[in-house]
Amino acid sequence: MLALVRPDSFNVPLFLHVLGAMLLVGTTAATAALAVAGWRSEREWIFSATLRSLLIGVLPAWLLTRVAAQWVLDKWDYGDNEPGWVGVGFAVTEPGLILLLLALLFAWLARRRNGGWPIKAAAVVLIVYSAALAVAWWVMSAKP
Repeated sequence: MLALVRPDSFNVPLFLHVLGAMLLVGTTAATAALAVAGWRSEREWIFSATLRSLLIGVLPAWLLTRVAAQWVLDKWDYGDNEPGWVGVGFAVTEPGLILLLLALLFAWLARRRNGGWPIKAAAVVLIVYSAALAVAWWVMSAKP
C-alpha cells in the first residue's frame, strides 16, 4: 500500500537499494558456499574464486545497498519517527562491512596459504552475515 502513495522521485533510489540488497544476499550466500567448498579442498581456484567474489561481487553490492539506502532515507524525512526496520537495516549493514572486510582478509590468507583455517574462518563469517542479511530482509519486507 505504501508503494501506491510514494512519490515518483523515490523509484530510482528505492530500485537501486532493492537491487543492491538482492545482489548482496545472493553474492554473500554464493561466496559462503564457495568458502564451505574450500574446507576440505586444496584446489587453489576455490580460494581465488572466494576472494574474487568478495572483491567483485559482495563489496560493490554492499556499497550499492548502503548508498541507495541513504539516498532513500534522505529523500524521506522521518524526523523523530524513524521506523524500527530502518534501524535494523543500519544495524546489519554498518557492522556488516567489518565482517566483510574480515572475510576478505581470511580469504586472502586462505589463497596465500592454500586453505587451512583461514577459509574456514571466512566461511563462518560469511554464513553469520548471510543469516543477519536474511533477518534484515525479513524485517524490511514484513515490517513487523
